[in-house]
Amino acid sequence: MPEPGDGLSELVAVMDRLRSPGGCPWDARQTHRSLAEYLLEEAYETVEAIESGDRDDLREELGDLLLQVAFHARIAEEDPDDPWDIDDVARGIVAKLVRRHPHVFAGDAPDVTTAEQVESRWHELKAREKGRASVTEGIPEALPALLRASKMLARSEHLDVALPDAGEPLAGVTTEGSFGDLLLVLVAAGRARGWDAEAALRDAVRRQATRIRDAEEG
Repeated sequence: MPEPGDGLSELVAVMDRLRSPGGCPWDARQTHRSLAEYLLEEAYETVEAIESGDRDDLREELGDLLLQVAFHARIAEEDPDDPWDIDDVARGIVAKLVRRHPHVFAGDAPDVTTAEQVESRWHELKAREKGRASVTEGIPEALPALLRASKMLARSEHLDVALPDAGEPLAGVTTEGSFGDLLLVLVAAGRARGWDAEAALRDAVRRQATRIRDAEEG
């Protein structure tokens, strides 16, 4: 019977052969930078599979995403100055999971009993580990504006930071579907006025980040 992890070992072996002399010329010439677009594409395709509810498609897309992890780890093995492999990647995330869940692995923080408290604690520990002065730090600028806005609001929920006054835009919006329709209408309204919805939201998120940092300092 196959042992847990055998499939991962096979993937590592295949990736090693593809990158080794006599393997695949295309795979051999790839770099972290040249693979970046594929990593992003596979991440979006995985999300699409989740949203479609197709479990077979999701399994395939997770495999494609896992390939990117194995590919990058194999490239990293070849670095002459600071080589590391997929085992180092796995051990790193194991250590992080244990460190970020003291209420599970260290018997610490018995007051952490809800998912919301766990998420808040996670962000606190992460900021402390990375020496970040603000919860706004570490959110990639390259994220789509909606996702960036959502992450920033989630991280700042414990702070008393007001949102801009936009009247009552959610009046009559009672379902997620109608909320999506509202977003679509807002994008259309912006286009009619020559405004870029993505750029406008990015600017709004930057203004909110300033308000958050002011609240943290004050």
